[in-house]
Amino acid sequence: MSNPYIQATPDQIIEMLAAVDATSIDEIFNDQIPSDLQHKDTFDIPTALSELELQGHLTRMAARNQAADSLTSFMGGGIYDHFVPTAIMHVANRSEFVTGYTPYQPEASQGLLQAFFEYQTLLSRLYDMPVSNASLYDGASAVGEAVFMALAVHPDRNRIVMSESVHPDSRALVATYMAHFNTKVDIVKAGNGLTDVQALGESLGDDVAAVVVQHPNYFGCLEDVHGIEKRVRESGALFIVVADPISLGVLAPPGTYGADIAVGEGQPLGLNQYAGGESVGIFTCKSEFMRKVPGRLVGQTKDREDRRGFVLTLQTREQHIRRAKATSNICTNHAHNALRASIYMCLMGPQGMGEVARACVRNTNRLKSAILKKHTDAIAFTAPVFKEFVIRTNRPAQQVRDALLLKGYLAGTPLFETCGSGYENLLLVATTEKRTDAEIDGFAEALGEFL
Repeated sequence: MSNPYIQATPDQIIEMLAAVDATSIDEIFNDQIPSDLQHKDTFDIPTALSELELQGHLTRMAARNQAADSLTSFMGGGIYDHFVPTAIMHVANRSEFVTGYTPYQPEASQGLLQAFFEYQTLLSRLYDMPVSNASLYDGASAVGEAVFMALAVHPDRNRIVMSESVHPDSRALVATYMAHFNTKVDIVKAGNGLTDVQALGESLGDDVAAVVVQHPNYFGCLEDVHGIEKRVRESGALFIVVADPISLGVLAPPGTYGADIAVGEGQPLGLNQYAGGESVGIFTCKSEFMRKVPGRLVGQTKDREDRRGFVLTLQTREQHIRRAKATSNICTNHAHNALRASIYMCLMGPQGMGEVARACVRNTNRLKSAILKKHTDAIAFTAPVFKEFVIRTNRPAQQVRDALLLKGYLAGTPLFETCGSGYENLLLVATTEKRTDAEIDGFAEALGEFL
């Protein structure tokens, strides 16, 4: 039982086994796992490393990484290279916020509760929706929770309709969530990068609980959300919109075109890209669905002395109420990331959010124009876009991505990796406010031989 990673002594192990009336650890496993499911042979596991050896091993592994600062990023597809103001971490890492005490509990400090309340207020205003929860894990889980809410609102309906232009990760998550429910998930094709509104209308019926679209969508294209909303209303289903928060600096927010539930990925709001992105799930909805919101809602009130205070108004998770009445078993809300998103929005303000969004539009148009000057057929879809778009390559996009990496560019996302067959020669590229004219022009020139 000697293992440097297990701190219990042999005497402590004997004491614990006696407490549960067992003679060995194997006896405990044998009682829980059927014999035919147990691995009988030994595992070929190397001897545990000492702390000194482990530090050296991890240092050598880390040395293989290529510093992101040495590469110019044109990657997107959900995680973006936006500017992160230094002030965010200066404020968010204050000792009042960075604590081992979980902020989930009703007795959370007034400071944390106010931070959540401000987050909710900022997101409600940004998405023009009456209600925002205190955040979720990430954008994909927010989509899944929105679908669960729609099914709770329409318990007599058992079908979900999603556009093919919704992020593949979100579609996969919804399929996983629904796998063990009596709920069918139908995917509507996206021709020319956009949802086929006619096909979507034909797929609707009185058994559809919700329609899910993304605007701007996974390909960067702007959907006909007004036309889609009209079809959804006619069916009586809920309209779920996935929206990039940065895009709302220039695009109309979901609340203005009839969204019942609006969700998104909050990584662009001052969060980094570590290992695929620091994330926070945005979840907003109409006020009539408030009691079905997953997670928690923080409200503002007054105490006996007429002082402003903050309380957990609704806690509909299974940790807080009877399991059968829980709206969700979601147990992660990335509170610190939500705090950082709040700080970002406060630092930017409405004018700053608009400036960031307009800079993204300007840089995207510059890259598209530079490509079209020499390669008129290189842009895959003709629809208007925000921040990213799809280009056609003259060889598999994965090869293009790898070749441009050697030239110092994170060239984008080969769509074959996320969308599968039929997308082999399509590359999704993104431009944020961080890209300079020289970087954009250099990238367009480097792309030239592959278009």
